[in-house]
Amino acid sequence: METIQQVKSVSGKNFPEKKIRAGAVVATIWANSAVNKDGEQVSYKTISFERTYKDKNNEWQTTNSLRMNDLPKATLVLTKAYEHLALSEKAVEEEA
Repeated sequence: METIQQVKSVSGKNFPEKKIRAGAVVATIWANSAVNKDGEQVSYKTISFERTYKDKNNEWQTTNSLRMNDLPKATLVLTKAYEHLALSEKAVEEEA
């Protein structure tokens, strides 16, 4: 079952803009900013991707390696991440 969680920035820390999860597979959308070569502030989004699992000691771990059964979930969360970015107001404005 897919869940979507929005997380806001607090105290200037770079928290995820959105996490999209399907089981153990998670795509996280990050809002970033930088200064370009002309000295202008620019904003951009990045997506990180991981799978969670429990190790031999029953501790939670993350990996970017997938098993065959993870592929449909990976496709789903990455498609939803793309959908969020493509349909956002900023993306629509940038395309105009």
